[in-house]
Amino acid sequence: MATPKYKRVLLKLSGEALIGSKKYGIDDTVIKEFASQLSQIQKQKIELIIVIGGGNFFRGSNLEKIGIQRVTADHMGMLATVINSLALQSSIEELNIDCRVMSSITIDAVCEKYIKRKAERHLEKGRIIILAAGTGNPYFTTDSAASLRAIELNAQIMLKGTKVDGIYDKDPAKYSDAVLYKSISYSDILKKNLEVMDATAVVMCKENDMPLKVFNILKKGNLKKAILSDKIGTKIG
Repeated sequence: MATPKYKRVLLKLSGEALIGSKKYGIDDTVIKEFASQLSQIQKQKIELIIVIGGGNFFRGSNLEKIGIQRVTADHMGMLATVINSLALQSSIEELNIDCRVMSSITIDAVCEKYIKRKAERHLEKGRIIILAAGTGNPYFTTDSAASLRAIELNAQIMLKGTKVDGIYDKDPAKYSDAVLYKSISYSDILKKNLEVMDATAVVMCKENDMPLKVFNILKKGNLKKAILSDKIGTKIG
């Protein structure tokens, strides 16, 4: 079995990745497959931090377009991430893996409040932690939350699971000649205005020397491969 390249990893998972064959919500086959891969990784003594978006239910910026106040819309989006986090926790725990959901907003009846020291203790005890509700503040994306938590909890790398194989010079869905970068700098991402994450998240990673890998999480086994080697996806640093 390959030796893991990283001891502590933060995975940013979009809410859309959970939709699977459905139009919205959660596809149980998809979430069970993610849970299975995560359990295999955890058994290799890799400390796992997960941040999930809520776009399969609500996206704050989209709700604003239909007349909902932006702050309210963003809070609705945060609650959607809690739903996704609890669903993933349930699937992970079915595999007899300890998992904790920690939220940036207080919802004591269903999950713990995020506290850095407490999160570190969970990781040290071999528990997977899922961080819900973004930063707890409106106007900040879950990409920014993931970058912040990766830095704060001293992750060795941040992984961003997407629907494409990595970062391209242009949209591969529109252009057949789009070129996949195997590696790229944060400075080039900002200069070329590549849509990897929002600018706040990119700048945070750049200023704190946080490596990032973007890869296709929908291909079976890719999550495990992304942690065990740098042969898939695009590495940014």
